[in-house]
Amino acid sequence: MYLTSDPIADMLTRIRNANQEKHDKVDVPLSKLKLHVVKLLKEEGFIRGYNVMKKGKFDMIRISLKYTPNGDRVISGLKRVSRPGRRVYVKSEEIPKVFNGLGIAIVSTSSGVIVDRLARKQKVGGELLAYVW
Repeated sequence: MYLTSDPIADMLTRIRNANQEKHDKVDVPLSKLKLHVVKLLKEEGFIRGYNVMKKGKFDMIRISLKYTPNGDRVISGLKRVSRPGRRVYVKSEEIPKVFNGLGIAIVSTSSGVIVDRLARKQKVGGELLAYVW
């Protein structure tokens, strides 16, 4: 196991790489924040599913990637916005729409990790973690 300074970026990169190669599944190390992000991806229909499993002495999240019936990728892109070196915080009215509403922005708020649509509705801002489209 290795240490990374940005575990969310690492997870997004693993998903991006597996998606690019059209793998069925990808494993990422478990953390509470990553689990919340993966739950959002499932709820929004970007992945087929996930489960938490033990791999050696570490807990992992196994993510099942989703493809259309003709084999196209459901996830076109993932982009990390806020990084350890440059945190990006937004107010509820400043949360951007990703591809005019076709994608999602993942926001870490005081009421949990939620999608942009819900953050605007609840009028809460927070740290802008990533864009998924």
